[in-house]
Amino acid sequence: VTLGEPDRDPYARVWIPDPEEVWKSAELLKDYKPGDKVLQLRLEEGKDLEYCLDPKTKELPPLRNPDILVGENDLTALSYLHEPAVLHNLKVRFIDSKLIYTYCGIVLVAINPYEQLPIYGEDIINAYSGQNMGDMDPHIFAVAEEAYKQMARDERNQSIIVSGESGAGKTVSAKYAMRYFATVSGSASEANVEEKVLASNPIMESIGNAKTTRNDNSSRFGKYIEIGFDKRYRIIGANMRTYLLEKSRVVFQAEEERNYHIFYQLCASAALPEFKTLRLGNANYFHYTKQGGSPVIDGVDDAKEMVNTRQACTLLGISDSYQMGIFRILAGILHLGNVEFASRDSDSCAIPPKNDPLTIFCDLMGVEYEEMAHWLCHRKLATATETYIKPISKLHAINARDALAKHIYANLFNWIVDHVNKALHSTVKQHSFIGVLDIYGFETFEINSFEQFCINYANEKLQQQFNMHVFKLEQEEYMKEQIPWTLIDFYDNQPCINLIEAKMGILDLLDEECKMPKGSDDTWAQKLYNTHLNKCALFEKPRLSNKAFIIKHFADKVEYQCEGFLEKNKDTVYEEQIKVLKSSKFKLLPELFQDEEKVLSPTSATPSGRVPLSRTAVKPAKARPGQTSKEHKKTVGHQFRNSLHLLMETLNATTPHYVRCIKPNDFKFPFTFDEKRAVQQLRACGVLETIRISAAGFPSRWTYQEFFSRYRVLMKQRDVLGDRKQTCKNVLEKLILDKDKYQFGKTKIFFRAGQVAYLEKIRADKLRAACIRIQKTIRGWLMRKKYVRMRKAAITIQRYVRGYQARCYATFLRRTRAAITIQKFQRMYVVRKRYQCMRDATIALQALLRGYMARNKYQMMLREHKSIIIQKHVRGWLARVHYRRTLKAIVYLQCCYRRMMAKRELKKLKIEARSVERYKKLHIGLENKIMQLQRKIDEQNKEYKSLLEKLNSLEITYSTETERLRSDVERLRMSEEEAKNATNRVLSLQEEIAKLRKELHQTQSEKKTIEEWADKYKHETEQLVSELKDQNTLLKTEKEELNRRIHDQAKEITVEETKQLELDLNDERLRYQNLLNEFSRLEERYDDLKDEMNLMPGHKRTDSTHSSNESEYTFSSEITEAEDLPLRMEEPSEKKAPLDMSLFLKLQKRVTELEQEKQSLQDELDRKEEQALRAKAKEEERPPIRGAELEYESLKRQELESENKKLKNELNELQKALTETRSPEVTAPGAPAYRVLLDQLTSVSEELEVRKEEVLILRSQLVSQKEAIQPKVNSSQQMCSVVKLHYITDMLDLVQSPQDYHMLNEDGELWLVYEGLKQANRLLESQLQSQKKSHENELESLRGEIQSLKEENNRQQQLLAQNLQLPPEARIEASLQHEITRLTNENLDLMEQLEKQDKTVRKLKKQLKVFAKKIGELEVGQMENISPGQIIDEPIRPVNIPRKEKDFQGMLEYKKEDEQKLVKNLILELKPRGVAVNLIPGLPAYILFMCVRHADYLNDDQKVRSLLTSTINGIKKVLKKRGDDFETVSFWLSNTCRFLHCLKQYSGEEGFMKHNTPRQNEHCLTNFDLAEYRQVLSDLAIQIYQQLVRVLENILQPMIVSGMLEHETIQGVSGVKPTGLRKRTSSIADEGTYTLDSIIRQLNSFHSVMCQHGMDPELIKQVVKQMFYIIGAVTLNNLLLRKDMCSWSKGMQIRYNVSQLEEWLRDKNLMNSGAKETLEPLIQAAQLLQVKKKTDEDAEAICSMCNALTTAQVTKLSLLGLPALLSHMYQTSLTLMEHLLVC
Repeated sequence: VTLGEPDRDPYARVWIPDPEEVWKSAELLKDYKPGDKVLQLRLEEGKDLEYCLDPKTKELPPLRNPDILVGENDLTALSYLHEPAVLHNLKVRFIDSKLIYTYCGIVLVAINPYEQLPIYGEDIINAYSGQNMGDMDPHIFAVAEEAYKQMARDERNQSIIVSGESGAGKTVSAKYAMRYFATVSGSASEANVEEKVLASNPIMESIGNAKTTRNDNSSRFGKYIEIGFDKRYRIIGANMRTYLLEKSRVVFQAEEERNYHIFYQLCASAALPEFKTLRLGNANYFHYTKQGGSPVIDGVDDAKEMVNTRQACTLLGISDSYQMGIFRILAGILHLGNVEFASRDSDSCAIPPKNDPLTIFCDLMGVEYEEMAHWLCHRKLATATETYIKPISKLHAINARDALAKHIYANLFNWIVDHVNKALHSTVKQHSFIGVLDIYGFETFEINSFEQFCINYANEKLQQQFNMHVFKLEQEEYMKEQIPWTLIDFYDNQPCINLIEAKMGILDLLDEECKMPKGSDDTWAQKLYNTHLNKCALFEKPRLSNKAFIIKHFADKVEYQCEGFLEKNKDTVYEEQIKVLKSSKFKLLPELFQDEEKVLSPTSATPSGRVPLSRTAVKPAKARPGQTSKEHKKTVGHQFRNSLHLLMETLNATTPHYVRCIKPNDFKFPFTFDEKRAVQQLRACGVLETIRISAAGFPSRWTYQEFFSRYRVLMKQRDVLGDRKQTCKNVLEKLILDKDKYQFGKTKIFFRAGQVAYLEKIRADKLRAACIRIQKTIRGWLMRKKYVRMRKAAITIQRYVRGYQARCYATFLRRTRAAITIQKFQRMYVVRKRYQCMRDATIALQALLRGYMARNKYQMMLREHKSIIIQKHVRGWLARVHYRRTLKAIVYLQCCYRRMMAKRELKKLKIEARSVERYKKLHIGLENKIMQLQRKIDEQNKEYKSLLEKLNSLEITYSTETERLRSDVERLRMSEEEAKNATNRVLSLQEEIAKLRKELHQTQSEKKTIEEWADKYKHETEQLVSELKDQNTLLKTEKEELNRRIHDQAKEITVEETKQLELDLNDERLRYQNLLNEFSRLEERYDDLKDEMNLMPGHKRTDSTHSSNESEYTFSSEITEAEDLPLRMEEPSEKKAPLDMSLFLKLQKRVTELEQEKQSLQDELDRKEEQALRAKAKEEERPPIRGAELEYESLKRQELESENKKLKNELNELQKALTETRSPEVTAPGAPAYRVLLDQLTSVSEELEVRKEEVLILRSQLVSQKEAIQPKVNSSQQMCSVVKLHYITDMLDLVQSPQDYHMLNEDGELWLVYEGLKQANRLLESQLQSQKKSHENELESLRGEIQSLKEENNRQQQLLAQNLQLPPEARIEASLQHEITRLTNENLDLMEQLEKQDKTVRKLKKQLKVFAKKIGELEVGQMENISPGQIIDEPIRPVNIPRKEKDFQGMLEYKKEDEQKLVKNLILELKPRGVAVNLIPGLPAYILFMCVRHADYLNDDQKVRSLLTSTINGIKKVLKKRGDDFETVSFWLSNTCRFLHCLKQYSGEEGFMKHNTPRQNEHCLTNFDLAEYRQVLSDLAIQIYQQLVRVLENILQPMIVSGMLEHETIQGVSGVKPTGLRKRTSSIADEGTYTLDSIIRQLNSFHSVMCQHGMDPELIKQVVKQMFYIIGAVTLNNLLLRKDMCSWSKGMQIRYNVSQLEEWLRDKNLMNSGAKETLEPLIQAAQLLQVKKKTDEDAEAICSMCNALTTAQVTKLSLLGLPALLSHMYQTSLTLMEHLLVC
């Protein structure tokens, strides 16, 4: 219906004949009225047409089905059942949906796609296993499953009849059916019968299949394979019957055809060594293989196929000798074809002497050359009186040769079939069988001969049986539904069969003519004309031929040529040639002809047919004596008729299932549909007859629910009743007035042809009217909305246009102004440039002039200068002479005056010396100095005493260390003596010496590079030091300048400017302090490098006892191993003075410890400063207690001072100890070690002095703060983040002048305070971050709880909404069900908690036992430590003596005869549930391992072997007996793994003992290596795991499809799709539906059982992953095979179900097990069902989304999710999507 054209009503659509497309679709343009002779039609391509009706019949063209029915699975579900509807439906499914299978009632129509499709794997087989035929998409597996289930249910034998043209895929369909039986049923024994059944296919294809013009692998014989089953319906054997082998192909092939495959396989393998004796060559060499001119098939490797054929023969028990015999006979046939004859005259011929092909043939066959050559050219004639030999002509000789070749090949074919049947035969009694009939379809060629006659005769018989069966099923359906019915008339082809096989029929006349001495094809044709022409309507004579006849078969008329009928029917072979072959020395050849001497069964199509092994309703009669000669003379037609009768009896005694194979085109193009060829085959195979029988009755059948769901739109509210059946009846009576057009059955409504289309038209009209009304309303709303939007847009556009115009005008004004400005600057630039040029020229002239004047002036000045120099020297000489004279006079005068003054002073001193007061003044200062000196002497004496004591202690430790070293030396001497005895290591040591020498050279080179690097570094350091000194001096000058400025401007600047300057000064001082620190660090680094360079040559290598110390304590922290190594390697070659390195290293270690203590003290000082800052902040809040805190801080400072003094004293003592050591070489002032150590001690002492001064200064500052701080509290300074700035501001307030600044900050105390505050801030920030993280974690947990509560609330609301939609009774039931589910979940959670608590209790009990044992041991130890005197003195009182626990060895002692009891009680009769609940889950494994340890302890290998073998066999026996019980399999999987882990952990191998405790290592096995048994146990564990997976799969398989796909977890989302699908009756009654809750409960059960059994967590994850893989795979496979499930609502349902499974994983903490990833393909498939697929963007989005699905899966899901009518609309996007996926 075209919704957008309300004025035009749709007319009916019809099919009209077309010469090219057979049928074309057209639409009526004008209603048809009775009496009209022409119909006005319009074709789909838009062309109008006038269709003339037949004036005689006035038959109207067939109507087309509604679009909803196009693409149906079953052709009988179509409303109009006729040829064009069937053809169109098959074409839509084949071309658009890529579906090759379609049901036609009970017939499966299979169209050959001519390419491999991924729909035959084991996963597809598992998907169809156990399913009803109508529940899944059509498939050959569905037919096979139906046959298998009916055999099991009805206990009746079944048959699958596969027919079709050559190349239609009959053999492949039969092969897949047999593969399905072999996979589903399995074999009853371990002989792999199913593999043998499948292995028979390669053999039969090689000897019975050939290339034809229509098919590369065409079966040239018919076969009926009976697959036998036992009472448990498992395959036990098979039997094969063959029909009408095409023997003429052995000697003749048409153009582009080949002989049987086996000949070309032999030629391709001729180069093999075992085939050299066959003398084979290329296929073009032999006459029998080169006639077709096409010896090679594209894509087929004949040599590889030969390997497959030989492997199949071996599997079926044909030995290598028999195989070579078969190949020998086949090679002989090829050589026989190359034998040539030479004519002597017209009646005789001869073979040339020494004919090579005949010689090879005779050698291979083991016959005499002369005899075979004679009888190939002669024949024996026997009369009543005499026998004579007659020569034959060349033509007869060639025919006789070919007849012999055909006869040999036919007998070999039968012999192979015999042996295949023997290999497939079973000794077990057969209970039932399924037969697969792969037989030729109806054939008609340009020239039809005897073979086509027999084939079409067989198809007539099969069609008759098919018609009877279809008619019977149709009547049974009507009786089952209890509706009135009348007999349906159908085509009966019995007259045609009577024409062929009745008395005086065609076959009788042919046999009679064969018995006539001079019978010929011409005489036989005349007899046929005389007997049947004009008497039988089915027999005709061609107009232009007297040697042919025409038979009207059920499918078509066929013209047969009589030529060759008699010869092929006789199948004549000369008896003399057979006798020659029977006399062969080759044993296999006579065996081929033994069957001719026996009674031949009438069941075979050839003279060597087979009697079936299976039981059938009809058995062949027993052979009578004396019947051999008569049976041997039976003609081929007679034998074929007998075998066909027996086949029909067998088929009638079974339930048949039909597969009709269709060949879509003659060119083998994939997915190409030729309508002409398809219609021809549909008419021939009986599909249209099935349609006609169905159309004669009630072809459309709908259930009441489907009808109601589809046509609810046609009902009014008052028509809807509670009873669906009555509602449907009421509606139908109103809609269809003619009651004969429908019938009401028990469960279905039956419609005549066309009624469903009529109902669809009514429904479409009503929906169309509703759509028009909806369109009218929506379009009005859209137009109003569009108008409002346009008006709003117009206003907006006006606003923007006006704004744009205003902006343009403003831009114009700006550009005008800018242009004026540019002009101004441009003109200025021009003028300036001109001025510059003039100025440059002027300057150049001035420069030249001034240069000239300057040079002149320079020359004048030079002359003046030289004259002045001359004057200077002259005047200087005169002045010096005058000066010397004057100086000499002055000195003389001074001497005289000074002598006079000295005499006067001497007199005064003599007078003062005589007075007493002078002496008193001099002695006053001396007394004070004496007192000070006395105090210093006392202090030095005290220090000397303390140092002497420390020196004594050091001497004592040194003596003990010396004694220890002496003992080490003695031990080393002992080791040297032992080393001298180890002479066998000399060679290895020499090699090591050589390696060390190489390393020495290498280290020397490295040393050179290090020295170069050190020099470079030294140079760089000196440069850096000089730069820093320059910066230091610069900063000092800047500092002095700043101090001077501050001093000058201190009285002039205001308070605010003072604070700002103070802050700037503070920053400058901080930078200065940093530079000073950096400078001092670099100086120390430079000194250290200097010392290291001095120390390098004198460093010696010590013995092994000090190697660790050398690597740990080096002379400098910067020297790495790479720098130290070359020095060590170089020193042995140098001879230096001995150095006592032990003392040196001790002192070095002590220095390092002192440095560490210094660092710890520094850290403690920093902490104290932080505490001071915190105390400062608290003091500001609480002023009254500030004084006490400052006093406490002063005490702390005193403690630090005392500790610094102690460190200094220790350093002095070390220095003295170093100088007083007994080694003068070490303590010598010039020794390198002495200098380095002394420098380090000096630097440490200086550092300590500096720290001491800093502490004192800080102490004084704190005291001054105590006196000067006033309690000023500011409310804005109470926050913790402002503590640092507040403290610095207070410090700055105390300072009133620049001198105070220098006093306060001269040692960097403000920097220390600042660092302390930084540490405090970091601490506060870390605490804040930790609190923030904890708050975020709490917030996240609260959000998770809120989310879970929201989900629970949504779930409750959803359940409430669902319950409100239900009736009251169902509502109560649903609420009860929900409450039961909730209580069950709570119960399971409580059980899990209880299990966890039990585990905790058991663990605590074990710990309690261990602690009790330790306490007992301690008490016993304490009792032992008490002396006897104490025990006697103390009063005796009762004491609780603890019992000392026995130290168990972890073994279980048992006797040899108790082994069976152990196995019986621990394995065979143990109940897993009792062990898991009441005892330890791994108890059997632990007990068995303790028994193994005891046997290992006894060193009894027989006992170990017996115990392990009995254990493994016992486990296998339990699993075989109770292998279907999940609890048992899980229990023994856990215990087997536990037992295996124990054997590995205590095996004694290092790889398994890494994590063992010493106690566990004591319990390792000591006598036996059980690696082989561990491998056996590992294999057993793998088998148990696979069995566990199979048990899981068997339990979950029935639940998955029902729970994941069919059950509606979200009620009301999924709807019924009433496609008119005619579902077939269920083979097995429904066992009850499963829901998703059932699956989850089952998963909970599995998980709890595995946890109770103590299974490893990784193993549990693997099992859960496998379970989810099974769920995902089965669900996805069923989704791909069921079109009714591929909808948007079902995708939503699947995603909800998957989310429930993920929720289960999350509850069980199994999200990291990988199980979720196995559901990814299913999730993507569900998403694919819900997305759009119309545009290219949709296709690209699908490709990026569906990365876990294959291209075929994505394409099929996309097609299944679309209606068949709309598939062409999305064809472009689907094609693009396929291309993107492939790329």
